[in-house]
Amino acid sequence: MAQNQQHDTMKCEELLTLLNEYVDGTVDPAICAEFEQHMTGCNPCQVVVDNIRQTISLYRAGQPWELPPDFRARLHAALRERWRQRQGQP
Repeated sequence: MAQNQQHDTMKCEELLTLLNEYVDGTVDPAICAEFEQHMTGCNPCQVVVDNIRQTISLYRAGQPWELPPDFRARLHAALRERWRQRQGQP
């Protein structure tokens, strides 16, 4: 019987395929219960879901976030270089 219970338990891969629907609140309630049961025993999945929730919260809050100056400069240089390559410029 323990083998069937173990086999019926949601796996990380299954959780990840349903992640968008879970976060959006559109996943079937029965699956939602399995999802939450899985997360109670799986720290990596808890971290993924928490990070997504935090990202969504920050996005919805609409607060601008200033990039560190060094990172901003490297990002702009990389984007300019990619644009030049796509435009066929040396």
